[in-house]
Order: sequence, then structure tokens, then C-alpha cells
Amino acid sequence: MATHDFQDGRRQVPAHQHPNGNGWVADTASVANTSYVGPNAQVFGNARISGEAQVYGNAQVFGNARISGEAQVYGNAQVYGNAQVSGEALVCGNAQVYGNAQVSGEALVCGCGNAQVYGDAQVLGEACISGDAHVGGSAQVSGSAVVFGNSWVCGEARVYGNARVYGNALISGNARVRGTTQVSC
Repeated sequence: MATHDFQDGRRQVPAHQHPNGNGWVADTASVANTSYVGPNAQVFGNARISGEAQVYGNAQVFGNARISGEAQVYGNAQVYGNAQVSGEALVCGNAQVYGNAQVSGEALVCGCGNAQVYGDAQVLGEACISGDAHVGGSAQVSGSAVVFGNSWVCGEARVYGNARVYGNALISGNARVRGTTQVSC
């Protein structure tokens, strides 16, 4: 029986290399044969990868996370907790998606910094979260909206349409930013 240390404090656990990509998958996790797990990627815990989803680079998917459809997680990205990434969404770079967060559609969460989506937040449609931006709480970013820089969108806030939030902006509470609005600080 093969084992692998996922560096999560549990030491060596029963695991196997995925037949499509040779990445390590804990025996407690589930990855469809139609999915791809690259040679340096890791899927562990109770994570589930389905459809034609891809996990590659040094990416990690763990906890109860779900990756489905044609979604991709790559670079040094991490998806964990009860997070879900679906559709054609991309999570890449140093980005983290965790908690009960959802990233779907053609959304992009990409951190050349440390972009994070967490809590019960949703990033939908063609929305883009990048840089060191944070989207948390029950916030929602959708449409073609972009949140980047050191911006934070949290609480029950909604950013949608073609809105741009950048710099050190903070959008919180029940705020609504929509249309072609640009917010920066």
C-alpha cells in the first residue's frame, strides 16, 4: 500500500498517484478519472474533484473542498474547507479559496499577491479577484466586476456589473457597487 505525507500534520497516509497526471491523492479523497492532477499537485482530506477539472502546479485541494466542471486550480493556489470551484473558474497563483466560499462560472481568483475568497463569499460570472484583494463574509462579486490591489469586499456587500474596486478600498456592510463605477483609495 502506498503512502504520502501531505505536510498537514498527519504524516504518511494511504494515498495513490492519480492515473491522469501522477499527482498525489489521499485514499480518503475522490478524483474522477476524467480529471487531471499534475505531478506536483496534491488532493487530500475529503476533497472531491469531478468532471474535467484540473489541479496542477503546486496546487493543493483539501478538507471538504469540491472542484468540478472544467475548473482549474494551479500555481501555488489552495482550495480548502468546504469551498467549491466550478464551471470554468480559475484559481491560480498564490490565491486561497476557503471556508464555504464559491467560485463559479468563468470567474478568476488569481494572486500574484495573496488574493483570498473566504467565509460564505461568492465570486460568480466573469468576475476577477487579483493581487492582495480579499472577498469575505457573505459578500458577492459578479458580472464582469474586478476587485484588485489591497481592496476588501466583505459583510453583505455586492460588487457587480463592470464595477472596479482597487487600491486600498474597503467595501463593507450592505454596500452595493454596480455598473461602471470605480472605487479606489
